[in-house]
Amino acid sequence: MSKKIYKLKSDKPKINFKIDYAGELNDEQYKVIKNAEGPCLVLAGAGSGKTRTLVYRLAYLLEQGVKPKNILLMTFTNKAAREMIWRTEKLLGFKPKGLWAGTFHHIGNRILRQYIKHLSYNSNYSIIDNEDAKNLLKEIIRNKKGYKNFPKANVIKNIISFSINSGKNIETVFTEKFSYLDTELIEPIKNINNIYKNRKKEADLLDYDDLLFLWLKLLKKFPDVKKYLSNKFQYILVDEYQDTNHIQANIVEYLATTHKNILVVGDDAQSIYSFRAADISNILTFPKKFTDTQIFKLKTNYRSTPEILELANNSIKNNINQFPKKLSSVIDSGEKPILIPTQNNEQQAEFISQKIIELTKERYDLKDIAVLFRADFHALELELELNKKSIPYIKRGGIKFFEQAHLKDVISFLKIIYNPKDEIAWTRILNLQKGIGRIGSQKIISAIKNLELNKIITIKNQFPASLKKSWQELLKILIPLEETDKNNIGALLDIVLKQFYINFVNLNFENSPKRLEDIEQLINFTHNYDSLKKFLSDTTLTEDFQAERVTPTAANPEDYLILSTIHQAKGLEWKTVFVINLTSGQFPHAKSIEFEKEIEEERRLFYVACTRAKKFLYLTYPLINYSQTYGFIFSKPSEFLQELDGNLYSEWQLENDSVSEDTIEYLPEV
Repeated sequence: MSKKIYKLKSDKPKINFKIDYAGELNDEQYKVIKNAEGPCLVLAGAGSGKTRTLVYRLAYLLEQGVKPKNILLMTFTNKAAREMIWRTEKLLGFKPKGLWAGTFHHIGNRILRQYIKHLSYNSNYSIIDNEDAKNLLKEIIRNKKGYKNFPKANVIKNIISFSINSGKNIETVFTEKFSYLDTELIEPIKNINNIYKNRKKEADLLDYDDLLFLWLKLLKKFPDVKKYLSNKFQYILVDEYQDTNHIQANIVEYLATTHKNILVVGDDAQSIYSFRAADISNILTFPKKFTDTQIFKLKTNYRSTPEILELANNSIKNNINQFPKKLSSVIDSGEKPILIPTQNNEQQAEFISQKIIELTKERYDLKDIAVLFRADFHALELELELNKKSIPYIKRGGIKFFEQAHLKDVISFLKIIYNPKDEIAWTRILNLQKGIGRIGSQKIISAIKNLELNKIITIKNQFPASLKKSWQELLKILIPLEETDKNNIGALLDIVLKQFYINFVNLNFENSPKRLEDIEQLINFTHNYDSLKKFLSDTTLTEDFQAERVTPTAANPEDYLILSTIHQAKGLEWKTVFVINLTSGQFPHAKSIEFEKEIEEERRLFYVACTRAKKFLYLTYPLINYSQTYGFIFSKPSEFLQELDGNLYSEWQLENDSVSEDTIEYLPEV
């Protein structure tokens, strides 16, 4: 069968382009701009000018005479859409009125406002945010009898949402993602979901998932609507296609039915969001779904040195399921990435903080330095060390380790052991217990005021009947805590976890495995302390650090070191990047090692982390870790380090005393 080429009409007058496309773009980008007719897949490597290419392609179409109303640009954030439109306007010198541009949810809302009556909804529906959706689910759960020990609304919402966006039924989602919950919950949750859908429809409400789900349903069930929209959108541009989920990929496929001028931009090597239902198969199978797909590769990197890219290329080539490509740099040659094994997590933290101080002395701003990690708890020791050295930092997209709710919960138990008069800690603990509200909490605190813990646990009959059962349940935790060595912090936390908090987390948080892993690592970390007083002192200082330490220099009040998970760092860049805790079982995560699909996503995470660095890349890992269960254990370097060509990095060996107390430097206080 001959290849069908979709071209602009040849009877158009010759165009005098305002923009010098050939002069302003590299050859790879220019080919996309000029030749991207029909189905096109643009594989845009890290730092290769993805946004620039999309903006220039959009401008090119408009200069060709394509009407703005016939172009659809879909992005994942409103910010990305606004930036692309602004840059296009700046290029053209005019505003393309009528352009369809925005997030999938934004475009879905615009279309549903016109056509939702086909689905027996009113067009004046209201959109509810996630908080409103959870409140509606809370009401449904509260009104159903027999649902006393039931997951919280946010957990139910997460299960329903993942099911919708992944295109999988609730049974499958339970097996794959929520196996820690009782399977007997499946039928009740399906029942709640049905009630939730009916309640929304009765009240003319749509949640964010509905904007996609109903849009797809509209395209599937009403051929006339699909035909109109696919005729209307002569050109479709999609950003970050590797992050699309099941619904989004299907929507794109339906909309491109008529003209097939569908251009998707993405990088399979940076697909790292499967936990949000993103499906890498959407980008990998794109050429199969759209016959005669043209594949363009943007391989010229404008961010990193050749040495950093060589290491990143060497790592990602080990993935089997990918479009192979090798990035090349336009930056001058620099230093090789550096691998630093450290004795333990404490030395790792000391080395990094010391190196950061050295970099600031070499006139690097803190904001040009980032420390990246696989999981929040990997930076636990580092956060404490940064506090000690007065190095200000911000944590992107998250709360500092000890400020997270689940950690403050368990540490509150330690606080009342150390100081039974701590009313704030008591209030937090009592609010976690079923059957104890604000007034009940006040009554209990009043009754136990000024008593030692050994006296508090003997109280049995001083509370109203409504509180007695809840108090007895709490005593199941307090009594063994009181009987345990107060300075055996790991044992104390283990009691809280096993007697109460595991079940509490599973029923109350949608990401309970991550939170429980944080607490397990906190327990491991406590082996550094033989004093509860010292432990609480250090963690409290961490909480208060931001208020006490503002900046290292009054001249630059916005200069902060960046700490970030790799997921939060995608799309960003820094001159210097530290990637830490690169040990087997930590990065890659232990649960991923046996499964090809999961280990490949972990390797993509490593690739993303390395390609954030512009000039310096430091890879660190501790040789010894501590486990509450097994004691001190030797760590193997990450599988991703082991598979690297040893010629692509330099290795530093730290002396045992190289970061001793005598050699530690501190940033001056303001």
